[in-house]
Amino acid sequence: MSGKSSKSASHTKGRQLDPQALDVVRRLLGDAPRCKDLLIEFLHLIQDEYGHLSAAHLVALASELKLSQTEVYEVASFYAHFDVVKEGEKPPPPLTVRVCNGIACEMAGARDLLNSLQAALGDSIRVQPVPCIGACETAPAVAVGGNRLGHANTAIVQEAITGSRTETQPVSYQGYDAYRKDGGYAALEACLSGDKKAEDILEQLETSGLRGLGGAGFPVARKWRFLLDNPKPRIVALNADEGEPGTFKDRHCLETTPHKVLEGTLIAAWSVEAEDIYIYLRDEYPHIRAILKTEIALLEKAGLTQGVTIHLRRGAGAYVCGEETALLESLEGKRGLPRNRPPFPANEGLFGRPTLINNVETLYFVTEIISKGAEPYLEAGRPHFYSVSGRVRDPGVKLAPAGTTVNTLIEDHAGGMAEGHVFAGYLPGGASGGMLPADKGDVPLDFGSLEQYGCFVGSSAVVILSDKDNIKTVVRNLTHFFEEESCGQCTPCRAGCDKLSQMFAAGDWDAGLIGELAEAMGDASICGLGQAAANPVISALKFFKGDLK
Repeated sequence: MSGKSSKSASHTKGRQLDPQALDVVRRLLGDAPRCKDLLIEFLHLIQDEYGHLSAAHLVALASELKLSQTEVYEVASFYAHFDVVKEGEKPPPPLTVRVCNGIACEMAGARDLLNSLQAALGDSIRVQPVPCIGACETAPAVAVGGNRLGHANTAIVQEAITGSRTETQPVSYQGYDAYRKDGGYAALEACLSGDKKAEDILEQLETSGLRGLGGAGFPVARKWRFLLDNPKPRIVALNADEGEPGTFKDRHCLETTPHKVLEGTLIAAWSVEAEDIYIYLRDEYPHIRAILKTEIALLEKAGLTQGVTIHLRRGAGAYVCGEETALLESLEGKRGLPRNRPPFPANEGLFGRPTLINNVETLYFVTEIISKGAEPYLEAGRPHFYSVSGRVRDPGVKLAPAGTTVNTLIEDHAGGMAEGHVFAGYLPGGASGGMLPADKGDVPLDFGSLEQYGCFVGSSAVVILSDKDNIKTVVRNLTHFFEEESCGQCTPCRAGCDKLSQMFAAGDWDAGLIGELAEAMGDASICGLGQAAANPVISALKFFKGDLK
């Protein structure tokens, strides 16, 4: 009997728990509740402390959370910002330089910058190409540690590494006191005091015609009303995980006037009687995380949260988590795999509770409309923010009426085309929104206007192309992005993105086969990533066929 027990013990399956690693994990977690939905937050704590996730620490974390080692490993390995180091493997260097290879940055010379940095920095510093980091107006953009550098070159990056150059992120924003002096939170207080009713809010939003500004464009008031027919408790989730290449407008809202977003979020929670707010912030914006932690604490101290608990959570580098159901999975501490629908989030969302999901810019304009009324918003042409990058003199976030044209954006908002460049085409909605030629420059950039050309405005990420840009290179960049970012859950997306990349690498622009692939991906993919992944090449074949030879 004793021999049998000894043999069993010597063949215990799984990695053994290291007591020292367990002590480390317990110290890092502190008095935080040992909840599975905090798994990604806890992985960040370890990654921030050590620069990687060792096998010993993953085993210890699994033990502390009473999860299987497989559950912890599959989550850690799913997200790009976690560096999982197996036994016997060498951990990455302590400092990583990330060179953005998003379309705007590639057009600005990111590939050459990457090569020069790899040659100059040697093995002691890791240099990585990464997807869009939301700094397209300063392309080519580089992140040294957590700091982003615009218009970067090798010398600038070396200065940043040695500490002789400070980070370039804006640190000046409208804080709580300044926002209050400017009339901020008056609309929320009118709700809390009973001067406004939930129906008043919904009617104003209906009158304004506000639509979701994260990409889908669904009417906001209608989306909010869905929750009112469902049981409590309810949740509001703020989607701050903008990852569409060319998009940086949510970053602009949060790093300049964060309280306008927070007030809109609290108004939403009050209107649908939600008890919790979850803010899912992309990990590429660490400076915004610091801002939000400070300003949320001030809100709570001022008593403006009125029993609503605000949870601030970090993403971990997965574009697919911008899709609302993948976002919910990530908030629950899982891999960001999109869910099949129905059920829809309004019926069964985060933790199975009815959940309202809106993006940052949408809730920014909720505050505008509820504070000033629907009529001024309508009279101004239902304005919203356009992220403009590429071959223009003055790229950046531009406030313009809905339905403005790219010609107007270029000439009236972006200072015209960059010197020596002639307007040749544009992406109206980032990587997934397709591509149009310059002769379609007067098409309104609004929901429902671009679909006739096989394109859509999406998140209003407008990337301007010129006669100096190679369309084949642009399409390959966008297709490679989708191949890398596919979560791999559904075959049409996983295999379709891979097949498209293989064809382009071989110079095979078989329009018939590409069309079949696009149709299968569009019809059978679970989420918008796979459904839109072929849009760039379909647009190129339709409008730029002569440039693909």
